[in-house]
This record gives sequence, C-alpha cells and structure tokens, in this order.
Amino acid sequence: MNNNHLSIKTILLAAAMSLSTSLQAQTAKNFTVKISADGDATMQVFLPENPTGRFIVDCPGGGYSHLSMQNEGTDWAEWFTGQGIAFGVLKYRMPAGDRSLPMSDAQAAVKMARDSAQAWGVNPYDVGIMGFSAGGHLASTTACHAPDESRPDFQILFYPVISMEERETHKGSVVNFLGQAPRDEKLVKQFSNFNSVYRHKTPPAIIMLAGDDTAVPALTNGVHYYTALRKAGIPAALMVWPKGGHGFGFRNTFAYHDQLLAELKAWLENQKPSKADAVKVACIGNSITDGWGIDYVDVNGYPAQLQSLLGQDYIVKNFGVSGRTQMNSGNRPYMNEDAWTRAKAFEPNIVVIKLGTNDSKPVNWDGHEAEYEGDLQIMIDQLKALPSTPKIYLCLPIKSADKREEGDKDRIRDSVVVAGIIPIINKVAKKNSIEVIDLYNSEIAPGSDLINRDQIHPSAKGAKVIAKAVYEAIKD
Repeated sequence: MNNNHLSIKTILLAAAMSLSTSLQAQTAKNFTVKISADGDATMQVFLPENPTGRFIVDCPGGGYSHLSMQNEGTDWAEWFTGQGIAFGVLKYRMPAGDRSLPMSDAQAAVKMARDSAQAWGVNPYDVGIMGFSAGGHLASTTACHAPDESRPDFQILFYPVISMEERETHKGSVVNFLGQAPRDEKLVKQFSNFNSVYRHKTPPAIIMLAGDDTAVPALTNGVHYYTALRKAGIPAALMVWPKGGHGFGFRNTFAYHDQLLAELKAWLENQKPSKADAVKVACIGNSITDGWGIDYVDVNGYPAQLQSLLGQDYIVKNFGVSGRTQMNSGNRPYMNEDAWTRAKAFEPNIVVIKLGTNDSKPVNWDGHEAEYEGDLQIMIDQLKALPSTPKIYLCLPIKSADKREEGDKDRIRDSVVVAGIIPIINKVAKKNSIEVIDLYNSEIAPGSDLINRDQIHPSAKGAKVIAKAVYEAIKD
C-alpha cells in the first residue's frame, strides 16, 4: 500500500511538474517596461512563443488605493500566452484625487503595445484592455475617453466599477479617483462611464459579474454599462453568475471558473481583427453614414457591413456625424467636427464621402448654393494632402421624400439634390478624376423596405445595398 501510495504521489507530482513546465514554455519572454517618466508606473510583459498578434493590457483592481497584482494580474499570464496572446500587467499609479495619473498610464500602455508592434509581434489593430473592479473602471475609462491612438480595440471587464455616484458603487474608488466630496457633478457624470459610450468609438466589450456582488453592485455598474453599449449599437456580451461575490479574479475556487474561461476564450476567438497591414478605409458622411435609425448600428450600419464584405485585409472606420453639411456655411458643417480631424489623423488609404442631403435644406442651400463646389474641393484638397494620398470616392445622395410643411426651413428637398447637388458632385469628380458611386439611382427609394419610416434614412437592408455598392467600387 505504501509503495503504491508513493508511486501515485510520484506520478501526480511528475504530472504537475510537466504541466507547469508546459505552461511556462508558452511564455517566450517576460520583462518589465517603464510606462511613466518617473518610473512609478510599469508594465510586466509576457510574450507568447506562438503569437497571434493579440495583446491585452491588464489593469488589476484595488479601489484606486492598491493593486491586486497576482489574482487579477500575473495569474492570468500563462492562460493568455498559452493561446498565443501577449499580456501586459499594468502597475499604474494611484490617483489620490489626481485621476490623470492612472488614466495617462493606461493610455500609455495601450499606445506602447501598438508602437512596439514589430518588436513584440503585435497587431496594432488587435490591442485590448482588461480590468477588474476599479481596474475595470480604468479600463472602461480608457475605452470611452482615450484618443484614438490610445483607445483599445476591445475591452474585458470583471465586476467593474462604472458609476462614480457613491450611493450606487464602491465609495473608496470614487473618493480616490475624483477626490473627497463635494465633487463636481459634471465629473461624476462624465466618469460614470455608461454616460460616455459613443457608437463608432467605444470598442466591443465582454463583462463578467456575480449577481451577489455587494462591493460593486452589478445592476448600477456592469449591467448599466452593458445597457449603454447595447443602446449605442456596440457589440457586447454580458455574463452574470448567481454567486461569487467580488474579486474572484483567476481563483479556481470561484464556482464558475472553468465556465468563465471557456466563455472568455470563445468571445476572444470571435473577435476578428483586421490584419496589421490592412488597407484603411474612412467613411465620411452625415446621418446615413452614421447609421441613424438602424439598430445595432456598429453591426448593421453601412460601414460595418462594408467591413464584413471587405474582410480582414481592410479596416473600415465610421466617421459619420448626423445632420452635417458639406458646406461650411451650413448650420452644421462637417469640416468643423472632431470626426473630420479624426478621419484625417487615421491617414486612410481610401475615403468614401457621402454628404449633401442636409445641404438641400432651405436654411443651408438658399443663398449659399454657390459655395457647395468650393467647399467640396476644400475637403478633397485636404484629403489629397495627407501622407497616405488616399483614393477618394464621391457618393451621390440617396432618394428621399420630405413630409414637412413647405415653409419649414429645415426640410430636405429631393428636387435640390437632383438639380443642384448631384450636378456639382459630378463636376467636381470629373475635375479631380474621382470615381462617383451612384446611390441616387439605386433601389433605395421612399416606399421600399430599404428605407426607414421617415423616408429619408436607409434601413439595415438599405445600408447593405450601400455597403455592396461601395464594396464593388473599391474591389473594381
């Protein structure tokens, strides 16, 4: 019996050692880099032997007063590297009322992963952020507030602090991030991140919670954030287990640990990033590009459907803004928008411009029609001057029907589109040797199921028609 017992123990020990060696072998390199100039913020980086190009910046929790570096940090490393995912555990600075410290650290970590793409084997379009509790607040803050170059491509949140309202979240995180009361209510609202979710900007998310979490209540934090994502049309997954409390992290004592890992693995495998050398496509336009009236717009809007058609060799970004005009004298000029600045900073290889519908309104067109051609040329000239020298496509507006009263200065007029705007687009396109995509004579028309009830904006089916027309122009 003793010999058998010893034999079994020996076998189990050998198996455990073999498993440990196998796991360690998944990490090819493990090193620490400085994130902040003072050296107080660092990131421990784990690079896999067989990289997929994916990188995840991890933000451990701790109420913005300390960090759970093991259970919510390094314990995860081998699981990720075993799947070919590079992993960085961020030791960010505590705010003590100065929120810029952890925010800048998280943004710098994401940017560093992208800037080190070649050296670390990272795809710059596949950099995600992960966070636990207060670290989940930092991760979601980065996903919602960071500039494009530091904004992650996806977010993984475990029992995250989302609200900055003391009565519905973890008070210590609020005090440490925003400072002692009294607080600026604008900041409370701004950094309650369900208020800062924006379509086409905030990335997809998976949120994992326990329903019996009393430290960070699920309903007013993680569930509320999921609701905001879904309302904005951003793909998101929500997992709520009935028990587990707060802070389960990577602990295998969590009753749903194996299911958690399986769900996370499946979700990650279904995130299909563009390739590192993808052709960059910028979709510029008004509400038709923005996707007004389309549910789940970051899946069903025309730029999202164009991305599906083009595949991973392209990366398509939606820079549409509802209600905007081509003319700079219009009531809402597109070239005054942050989206225009961001579109140029994207340095696209291809630009698709779909403006003009709102310019037909009396408030914009009447008395200013002579300005349309010059303002369209200004946009084209600025795009041509970009280092990427993009190929430009001009879209003709789709047909629309206006049901507003004749004296309404804000009504869209199809007659002006036909007689005034389309001839100018064609003229400017010919002058600049630019291809025109004729959406006006497409099957999208008032009265069909390709257009919404307002008879102006395309439905998801109509957006598919636009996506197909743009796809065919690009591929040709």
